[in-house]
Amino acid sequence: MSNLARKQQVNHEERKLFKRKKQQVTKRLFTPGEKVLFLLFAVMICFLGAKVVSTQAALYEVNKDIQDVEQQIKDQKKVNHDLRAQVSEESTYERIWKRAKELGLNLSEQNIKVVQPQ
Repeated sequence: MSNLARKQQVNHEERKLFKRKKQQVTKRLFTPGEKVLFLLFAVMICFLGAKVVSTQAALYEVNKDIQDVEQQIKDQKKVNHDLRAQVSEESTYERIWKRAKELGLNLSEQNIKVVQPQ
């Protein structure tokens, strides 16, 4: 064999060895550090999602409480208005005079006192 043929045969064998070595070395898709970072990122996303949901639930409760208080205020205003109307009905002069007669009170000129407004 000539030297040239020997070189080509050696080169051919080296290529086979190189290919075998190349096949044996498998590259990992992600390093362990990257896996830890992905895990931390996923945990953080889950935590923030839960935090957003809990905050929205709290806001819903507060808004519900506000609406309940506003409804109570409206109801109380209506009751107050009705009571004012009832007071104005009950405090008419004719009604007071009628009630006084029922209780046996008489209108006497001697007992009347005029009060001047200031």
